[in-house]
Amino acid sequence: MAHPQYLMTFVATKNKSIMRKHYLSFFLALFVAFTASAQVTTSSINGVVKDASGKALEGATITATHTPSGTVYNTVSKKSGVFNLASVRIGGPYTIKVNYVGFGALTVENINLLLGEPYFVNATLNVAETTLSDVLVAGKRSKLGTDKTGASTNVGQRQIATLPTISRSISDFTRLTPQSNGQSFAGRDTRYNNIQVDGANLNNNFGLSSDLLPGGGNQPISLDAFEEISINIAPFDVRQGGFT
Repeated sequence: MAHPQYLMTFVATKNKSIMRKHYLSFFLALFVAFTASAQVTTSSINGVVKDASGKALEGATITATHTPSGTVYNTVSKKSGVFNLASVRIGGPYTIKVNYVGFGALTVENINLLLGEPYFVNATLNVAETTLSDVLVAGKRSKLGTDKTGASTNVGQRQIATLPTISRSISDFTRLTPQSNGQSFAGRDTRYNNIQVDGANLNNNFGLSSDLLPGGGNQPISLDAFEEISINIAPFDVRQGGFT
């Protein structure tokens, strides 16, 4: 008779141990759930964008604006038309706009978001007929001649204003041409160059320095006065001469 009693005591002790494990597991599950819910501080906006026939629209632009603060959230619908705006601040009111090329825009106003609860928007867009107005394309002609007569390098006003310069001389920009070696071009001596400013020759005739412009290192014309610089290598033009 002692053996059955021992077996019953063992089973009862085992059942108590199992119950304590269940209580512990249940307590841990409640603690994890409470911790996870306590960390949620935002909401989200989900939805699907479709046309009137029910076809999903990929690439639609969704914009949600928090009216009181002006905070804007943007996203684009995916291949199945689904979109998601995560980590959106709670409260409202929100104004949600859905745009797609060729369709009329959809606006949903007075939306209030709850903590941890996503707001669903099922957007159905209708085809919109639009008339494109005339487009005027205007171009600005270069101050230099457009008919190039040989290899040339053009330095515009933007490059003159942004590129670094040491001596504030045009020599710092004529080096941009591939044929340049210091002040020499295509292997020729610098004294055989011809410099024109607005069509008038302005050369270093005395040859006292290697500077392209006369003045012995002093610049006769301020760099700010130049709007464009062109370096022409051996131009075949009868209107130009006196150089090699």
